[in-house]
Parts: sequence; C-alpha cells; structure tokens
Amino acid sequence: MSRNGHRRTYLAAAAFGLAAALPTHAVRAQAVFDAKSAAHIRSEFVSDMDTLHVKIVALAKAIPAEKYNWRPGPGVRSVAEVLMHVVGEWYFWAPNSMAGKPPADFGDPKTKLPGLEKSVTTKDAVVAELEKSWAYCDTQIRSADPATLTGSYRPWGQPIDRAAFGMAGDLHEHLGQLIAYSRTIGVKPPWSK
Repeated sequence: MSRNGHRRTYLAAAAFGLAAALPTHAVRAQAVFDAKSAAHIRSEFVSDMDTLHVKIVALAKAIPAEKYNWRPGPGVRSVAEVLMHVVGEWYFWAPNSMAGKPPADFGDPKTKLPGLEKSVTTKDAVVAELEKSWAYCDTQIRSADPATLTGSYRPWGQPIDRAAFGMAGDLHEHLGQLIAYSRTIGVKPPWSK
C-alpha cells in the first residue's frame, strides 16, 4: 500500500473512532432516515434475516441429536440452549423492536423467555421450535413499518437505536457461536462443503 493509502486508512479509522466517541444524542440526531432509505434498510434486513434463518436451521439439522447437550465448558450454554436462545430472540426481538405483540399462545414473555432455553432439549423439538418462532418473526418483520426498524426502543430501560441492526448483530453473534460449536464437535456447516 502506498504512503497515501496508509494515510487515508489512518484518517478513515480516526474518523470512525471519533464518530463512535460522540454522545448518543449527537449520533441519533444525524441518523434520521427518510421513507425510501428506511424501506431499503428493511429490504436488506429481511434478506440478512433470511440468510441467518437458513444457516441456523441448517446447523440445527446437521448437528447429531446426541450432541444437543454438548457444551464447551461448565456454565456455558449447550447446543440446544443456544438454539433455544435464538428461538427466544425470534420471539422477543420482533414484537419488542417492531411494535408487534408476541403470539397469543406464547404467554408472558417476562416468565417464558428466561426458562425457554432449559425447557426444550431434544433435536426434533428444538428444530420445530426454531421453525415456529421463525415463522412468527418473519411475519412481524415483513409486515413492520420500515420506520420501526430504523427507530429506537427501550427493551431493558436503555434506548437501542436502529432496532434492525441490534437484532441482526446479535443473531450473527449466535450464528458464529453455533459454527464454532459445530466445528468443535466435528460437524462442518452444510453451506461450506
């Protein structure tokens, strides 16, 4: 890389660092999306969520049933618990970040979500729950007003801006976690064969 290339890289990194250090209200004031931009963000978000869904379910199906209780260490989520955590997130993120409501048969999220990871542990039941929760989440996402995906909400008393980015980022983290789990137990992600 040329000297000027290094300089541009350094300046870009410095600008990004400065933007990250700005107070939230300063960033929020600059992040107003018009309707066209919000619709584009929803389109990209839906595409990303579809990819996440396909890969997470593919891993869930590729991992042998006898490995669903495997965990990398004491106090760390098992394979089944990570997958059920994703189920909970598909139920949690969609209604909370997009002003929807949980499914009628879901019950009280405050009591249901904390126990969800421990309540379903077999492969067939976990895969069924993944598909059921995804169908719900997908409907919520596709029917959401694009402005709700780029707006903010307060799930834990703290504002989260641009809800779609929070949801996608968190689910990508869990996909990475599941890829690491699967490779550790000798399962190659189906899309990488």
